[in-house]
Amino acid sequence: MNGALSAGVALVFCWFGMVVAISFIEAPLKFQAPGITIPLGLGIGRLVFRALNSVESALAVALIVLAVVGDGWPSAALAGLGVAIAALGVQVVAVRPALTRRSDAVLADPENVPAQRSHAHLVYVAFEVIKVAGLLTAGIAVLS
Repeated sequence: MNGALSAGVALVFCWFGMVVAISFIEAPLKFQAPGITIPLGLGIGRLVFRALNSVESALAVALIVLAVVGDGWPSAALAGLGVAIAALGVQVVAVRPALTRRSDAVLADPENVPAQRSHAHLVYVAFEVIKVAGLLTAGIAVLS
């Protein structure tokens, strides 16, 4: 395995671990902590996911560079990486603005928090699952 592939595997699994840890562990558990209200949880979540998406974007750029300058990337790895990057793009460009509008409304009127999750939240989670599948596919393909 050459240097670009080795670095690529490290970055893919770092990205994978960040998404799993934050999206599927931290985010749901945050609302179970004592004293955390919906508005407080939303405020924390906005900060955390803004930071996560920024780091993910940097990792995506680094992986694109490694894929372009390195050789020997299996097509399955490139496909998985493409799926993950596309999912991130949809989340940042199309879904997060809708989530921001909803959280802005909740934060502006914390006494009238809607009882159910927004449709945009479920779409965001679906793209997290797609992203994790793409990253896992990419990482395993490079290691195989």
